Amino acid sequence: MYKSQNKYNLTEGGILKKIFLVAVPVIGTQLMQMAYNLTDMFWLARVGSSAVAASGAAGMYMWLAMGFLLVGRMGGEIGVAQNLGKGDIAAARDFSRNALVINLVLGVCYGLALVFGADALARFFPVGDEKVLAAAALYLRVIGIGILPMFFTAVISGTFTASGNSRAPFIINGAGLLCNMILDPVCIFLFGMGILGAALATVVSQILVCVLMLIAVTRFRNRPFETYSFRFRPDYGKIKAMLKWSVPIGLESLLFCFLTMLCSRMEARFGVAAMAAGKIGSQIESLTWLVGGGFGSALVSFIGQNYGAGKMDRIRRGVKLSLALMGAWGALVTIFFLIAGKQVFFIFLPDPEIAELGKRYLWILAACHIPMNLEAVWAGDFKGRGITVPPSVASIVSNSLKPVLAWFLSRTALGLYGVWAGISAGDTLRGILLFFWHKIAEKKSRKQE
Repeated sequence: MYKSQNKYNLTEGGILKKIFLVAVPVIGTQLMQMAYNLTDMFWLARVGSSAVAASGAAGMYMWLAMGFLLVGRMGGEIGVAQNLGKGDIAAARDFSRNALVINLVLGVCYGLALVFGADALARFFPVGDEKVLAAAALYLRVIGIGILPMFFTAVISGTFTASGNSRAPFIINGAGLLCNMILDPVCIFLFGMGILGAALATVVSQILVCVLMLIAVTRFRNRPFETYSFRFRPDYGKIKAMLKWSVPIGLESLLFCFLTMLCSRMEARFGVAAMAAGKIGSQIESLTWLVGGGFGSALVSFIGQNYGAGKMDRIRRGVKLSLALMGAWGALVTIFFLIAGKQVFFIFLPDPEIAELGKRYLWILAACHIPMNLEAVWAGDFKGRGITVPPSVASIVSNSLKPVLAWFLSRTALGLYGVWAGISAGDTLRGILLFFWHKIAEKKSRKQE
């Protein structure tokens, strides 16, 4: 058994306490990732809506990177959690190190694609403004040069989380966020670098986080393993197992982002103001789905360790408690968006026209937040057990309908609001599909026991 006396052992102790032990720092880390983007948006909004539109367009490719980044991270996290639950420390460490190999290859390839394909990628969004497209391409080149540390950081962060210690990544990402918050205004305004300054601030912050994370996994007192050497021979059996788990998750994320990009193209047809409203609105809206996703990620570790230890009743109690908490959170955020959406939007971009658009964006998207948060719990349950196909298929099906619905509704009297209504409907459908799939899977699981 994985260090039963260790406070990070998730197979023993109060269920709610253990889930929160992992979930709160993970959610904090997810919110920090959102804060990186909001910090850029906040300062670039002072430059102008064109700068916001450019960073928003380029930022979509940062989101697309998550699909590749998750292949190594989630494969490593599932392998580490399940083997720690079994008490096989050596196998858990090997899963983590081989996950680094996966992300090294993917990170290099994606970085090169951003650097050499920046112009073509930026022109995917038909904003009709050459300055916006040039700024977006410049942002992508800088990010592409410095993206590899982000891929390494993801694996080490997942290793800590799988071991039950999500506090260390939270603290380290906090240092990176503080660095970004300091560098953003300095680079954008003091050095007069504009959007280039925002990109450089992000890259420097990510390098800092990567260095601190690598130090933590080898020297930190509460590190997951006593020893963690980066000199090892790749285990292609473990790499194959991780790819089997994580490729569906990566494809899900890639398709989710790509189809959202199609919807952003539809937004762009309504002008720079519409695109700026959509980009800032999506960052504000991510307040809820990042929390839900963070909680789901924490559940992967909790369920993975308990699944490895064969504690199915403990898993079911954890899922029930998580559903209650995430349902309440989704309801709270929905009410907040309906009441104070415009005021929140105005903080980031004090433009009355765009703030009014942003208010309506948040009103429309408010409808999907309860099912989205519940879906994160069901997805976490599946992934913790190494069953990654159901959440991926549910996501792919619902996300494939988003641009179809958005295209159709945008050509009605709804116009721009139809694009957002299509996105909201797709996210709601994903929660409904996974609800029924989880019910069926749970019945089969009980019969097998």
